[in-house]
Amino acid sequence: MQQAGTSGSEVEVTWEDQQNINKFGRLNNRLHELHDEIKIAKETCENLEDASNELILTDEEIVRFQIGEVFAHVPKEEVESRIENMQEVTAKNLEKLEEEKETVVSQMAELKKILYGKFKDSINLEED
Repeated sequence: MQQAGTSGSEVEVTWEDQQNINKFGRLNNRLHELHDEIKIAKETCENLEDASNELILTDEEIVRFQIGEVFAHVPKEEVESRIENMQEVTAKNLEKLEEEKETVVSQMAELKKILYGKFKDSINLEED
């Protein structure tokens, strides 16, 4: 398989080059997924923070807490504990997603360097 360059010269695409291009594409897809997952995790963190603040303001000892699709009457202390645990889990998940995003971005940068080094202007790895 050969690809024509913009300068009229032909650059041969080796099996290894194709593997690098495919890997870059997979990493790019994962990066988009991570952006979406991070956005959802941040929204969840904000919602849990809002719920925690609302719980602090309430005077009731028994509050409604959603479990699945139903609301149950649960003691305020237990709800506070559950929300704290949910916040910790969500924060850890968000941190893990951010770390994975950094890893993906660095791998993509390395692949860009390799691919642009060989193909120059014959390949476009930038998003529009």
